[in-house]
Amino acid sequence: MSKFFDNLETRSDDERAGDLSKLIPLQIENAKENSEAFGEILRTVDPTEVNSVEDLTKLPVLRKSELVRLQAENPPLGGLIAGSVQDLNQIFQSPGPIYEPGMVKKDWWRSARALNAAGIGKGDIVQNCFSYHFTPAGMLSEQGILAVGATVFPAGTGQTELQARAASEMGVTAYIGVPDFLQIILDKGDELGLDLSKVKKALVGGGPLFPKTRQNYKDRGIVCLQNYGTADLGNVAYETIADAPMIVDEGVIVEIVTPGTGDPVQEGEIGEVLVTTLNPDYPLIRFATGDLSAAAPGKSECGRTNMRIVGWRGRADQTTKIKGMFVRPEQVADLVARAPEIKKARVNVTRSENNDVMSVLLEIEGEPNKDYDSIVKEILKLKGEVQTVSTGTLPNDGKVIDDQRKFD
Repeated sequence: MSKFFDNLETRSDDERAGDLSKLIPLQIENAKENSEAFGEILRTVDPTEVNSVEDLTKLPVLRKSELVRLQAENPPLGGLIAGSVQDLNQIFQSPGPIYEPGMVKKDWWRSARALNAAGIGKGDIVQNCFSYHFTPAGMLSEQGILAVGATVFPAGTGQTELQARAASEMGVTAYIGVPDFLQIILDKGDELGLDLSKVKKALVGGGPLFPKTRQNYKDRGIVCLQNYGTADLGNVAYETIADAPMIVDEGVIVEIVTPGTGDPVQEGEIGEVLVTTLNPDYPLIRFATGDLSAAAPGKSECGRTNMRIVGWRGRADQTTKIKGMFVRPEQVADLVARAPEIKKARVNVTRSENNDVMSVLLEIEGEPNKDYDSIVKEILKLKGEVQTVSTGTLPNDGKVIDDQRKFD
């Protein structure tokens, strides 16, 4: 297997800038002419005047709140795709709800680069533990696995004992999924006396990879790298060396800006990640992810030459990921609105034994009289410990989601 996925990864800065000077105006023109929403957003923009990364700062930022509004007004995709909904192969739904398009094209979400960098390719049997249900994560990963010539076991989430037995019996060599779930499978394998020693590679995403978790995998002879992406954009950046900055994918352009603005920050300064995708089917322009990161100086020792970012450094808002699933302030508001006796709610996120733990505190006026556990699971899409407290108990600090996890 080649070290590099293709020659794009090793271009000089001048070569990459020259290529982007042609691709950026073409994508702006595509979005303006073929996307109903971007036709309006970019109506005053001359595509020929936007031909560099620096020129992108002339354009408006598309925020997730705006995407949700557009989708509500023009369901299901807000007129943001280039073409019609009938041209799509798939439509997904992520918590929010937010809808995402999908196409059955080779590596449409561009996950193959990250898999290749993790050493995954022909001869590997990859246990894909991202969800195939509602969200695109499972299909996103599967396309990349097939693109690098590996064999996919579409395992999905949950069913830990079946996952461990299947991994042992199939001779699974690689894992892709959220960071914590591989440890759960390995622990179950140990409990059952199964041989999972063939698992040597892992590519994880959908949540933070904590140092202790990575070390646990290393102690078992598993090389674990991580990538960063979203359901809207696909793969955005990926590790090639453990604990080194992530390399930006060749199919996107990343800017780091002051949160809430479109103004670039200095290299090394933490800011919000804006992404412009070169995907002609879904031409998101200056899409604000809400994630925080920073541009890292210099080039990677691996030989790839694109921009690097330091990885995920939290959220610009209170949205967080728990067990690979986003939990948003709007969902907490829906929780409060579900029952008149709920006056306030707060989601706390901690870590215990290398796993995310969610607890939900509900301020109740009067006597609790509903199955609040079921309500929380329905709205937040996750199980957690639910506690009812009297009114006035929760701090008046504006927080509805308190992420208490330590990322160092």
